[in-house]
Amino acid sequence: MDDTVSADAATHVLGIDSGGSGVRVGVAPADIPGGSAAKPLTWSSATPAGVGDRGIDAAALLARVLPAARELLREAGARRLGAVCVGAAGMATLGDDLRARLPDALADAFGVRRLALAADAVTAYAGALGQRPGAVVAAGTGLIALGAVPEDRTARRGGTDGAYGTEGRGAGGGVAAGGGAGIGWAADRTADGLTADRTTGGRTTGDRTPDRLTGGRTTDRPTTDRPTTDRPTTDRLPGGWRRADGWGHLLGDCGGGAWIGRAGLEAAMRAHDGRDGGSKPLLARLEAVFGPAAELPGKLYPRPDRPAVLASFAPEVGRCAAEDPVAEGILRDAARHIAEAAEAVCPRLESSVVALTGGLFRMGAPLLTPVREELAARLPGTRVTEAAGDPLDGALCVAAALATDELRLPRDPGLLTVV
Repeated sequence: MDDTVSADAATHVLGIDSGGSGVRVGVAPADIPGGSAAKPLTWSSATPAGVGDRGIDAAALLARVLPAARELLREAGARRLGAVCVGAAGMATLGDDLRARLPDALADAFGVRRLALAADAVTAYAGALGQRPGAVVAAGTGLIALGAVPEDRTARRGGTDGAYGTEGRGAGGGVAAGGGAGIGWAADRTADGLTADRTTGGRTTGDRTPDRLTGGRTTDRPTTDRPTTDRPTTDRLPGGWRRADGWGHLLGDCGGGAWIGRAGLEAAMRAHDGRDGGSKPLLARLEAVFGPAAELPGKLYPRPDRPAVLASFAPEVGRCAAEDPVAEGILRDAARHIAEAAEAVCPRLESSVVALTGGLFRMGAPLLTPVREELAARLPGTRVTEAAGDPLDGALCVAAALATDELRLPRDPGLLTVV
């Protein structure tokens, strides 16, 4: 695509959000300085994009979104489309067909000459924080954290105490942006003497360990001597992005909806068996939702949507937390995992912000209160906020910035490419 278009020719931008819960399209004005789209017209479908041999089926997606986009552009009175951003779940691994077909198809349909293809984590970031430096934790059924520094911003680089992490590392070694300028990230350390214990399913052992087997109370256990860098590692992605978790319910997504739901169901089954660490309130909720406890394995294991089924029980844990120390302990464990992920990716800039987005946080105070406490302890001085918008808002934000030559989010082959 030709990467030139006059600013005054671009009246509107188009955003497309393709995720596991469906497809959405939005049209918004492109004349907001700084690339912040406003007052979008939207269309949505609850049917997710199809996946074929080449990944996400571009032809099927286009057959749905092009008519919707044309109608939205007509309603908006758009004279010229300045840019498009398509955000899709699985863009990095399932986006080959989108990358091959979307540029020409969108140019033919709308005459648009600027296109951004983004992972849904990037559009979630842009929807939550725009182009500000910081970190976004997206938590629903799963959980992923993404941190970024815009391309013209660099963090202060630390001294010998490592307070600002790694110095000036290029793409081959981890984090860099703006032509290799150094970006400071959180130092790889374990906070407050807590260390990850993989033999306990990601729970921590140490001086202040929440012990689910004692109803969420803390126990004084000896802490094994481990290096201060013994903590779950994160992907250090080129181009100024850093990712933590998002590895699915079998390998990670710690603190997400499926993680909380599974922990709650485990506590319920312990109560059913008469084992330590059980929760009678959670057992009562299990039986109210799923029927007899002994029949749950037969209902759960054959389901292809097991993560979603597990996550459906997370609100029940939240409802029990006020009166049940086991449920409260589960949410405190989840909050610690969420804060660990945010700490791992948040750049050390005075202006950095941590945003929380996703349906899990609609649980409210039972989860948000311990999350904010954990974040305050791990990232002192960093402002924590709710997301300003959702992934469709993020796609529109990226498109508006691209249309006005103000896109500063780092380019990355698997996360954000501009055609």
